[in-house]
Amino acid sequence: MPDAVVVDAVRTPVGTRGGALSGVHPVDLSAHVLLALAERTGLVPADVDDVVWGCVTTVGEQAGGVGRYAVLAAGWPESVPGVTVNRACGSSQQALHFAAAGVAAGHYDIAVAGGVESMSRVPMGAGHRVPGCGRPFGPRVAGRYGQDEFSQGLGAELIAERYGFTRTDLDEHALASHARASAAVDDGHFVGQIVPVPVEVDGTSRVLDTDEGVRRGGTLARLAELPTPFRPDGVVTAASSSQISDGAAALLVTTSENARRHGWRPMARIHAVAVAGADPVTMALGPIPATERVLRRAALTIDEIGTFEINEAFAPVTLAWLRETGADPARLNPLGGAMAIGHPLGASGARLATTLVHHMRDNGIRFGLQSMCEAGGMANATIFELL
Repeated sequence: MPDAVVVDAVRTPVGTRGGALSGVHPVDLSAHVLLALAERTGLVPADVDDVVWGCVTTVGEQAGGVGRYAVLAAGWPESVPGVTVNRACGSSQQALHFAAAGVAAGHYDIAVAGGVESMSRVPMGAGHRVPGCGRPFGPRVAGRYGQDEFSQGLGAELIAERYGFTRTDLDEHALASHARASAAVDDGHFVGQIVPVPVEVDGTSRVLDTDEGVRRGGTLARLAELPTPFRPDGVVTAASSSQISDGAAALLVTTSENARRHGWRPMARIHAVAVAGADPVTMALGPIPATERVLRRAALTIDEIGTFEINEAFAPVTLAWLRETGADPARLNPLGGAMAIGHPLGASGARLATTLVHHMRDNGIRFGLQSMCEAGGMANATIFELL
């Protein structure tokens, strides 16, 4: 069977809620990375068989097939289709899996996978608040789990309680994420993957080229002053949670044979993929079984993976993943994670993949693994092999 390779991967800077990207329509933000991907690779847009696009809150400005509208906004030929994928926070990672499966099966010659989320313009959970509509699951699910809703924040608190993580454990983990991201910015590690976005803020035009959420100078004393919104006696705060963000990312996917035909030198091969389920109450533990499954499928051990991108939805998620997998903490999110960079839901899987394959290439790392928890108790996992 043909393989699936990533030719190039790009992303916008990740914007904070109400920040510089909040004035950009999510369709236009998507078009921005599509255009950049084509320009960087010499891709002829008419050759793209499909654009597979992740987006979570598909209402308002993100309704009606944002993947298709992104193609049109980019000025690509009308013959190029687009589809929108929703597997909660893992939507664009699932989009990448679908694109890889499509080229490996011969359904596509060339596909673009990616995603977008403008959480400033389309608030998280907006789809759950449609007038006249109830919760997004029926009485049977409520009866099975004995509750009327599933809270990711409360799930994170339950994980911390289960593993005995303290407030200090979580705050130290958050500070380390910001420190790694700050160092990555200072050392220029994101320059090769970020596509600057022209924006207008308060009537002034400028170019956003750096992730907005990265903070410097944080201390445990400052973080200790923050409230715990999910439980009065809890340990999870805004600092130990992923940031609400805006952003988009895209990857060009094809086979090695097609890459040679087009004169492309691929960055990485998609070596193995997996998706796993977990309970929807704690929900965020999904990356643990997903990691086990993808390693087994790839016939690799955790020690053979040189770098990991595990989404920092909440600090307890990555701390629990480290404890259960036994992975080297120094290899986890070496350039910072979602607590520092941000988590633009539908774009995050593609953002993680973009950061991962660039880091692998920049440092000669053969295998890299990414995974992220998803609402409802799921997780995707992907192993990339450097080419």
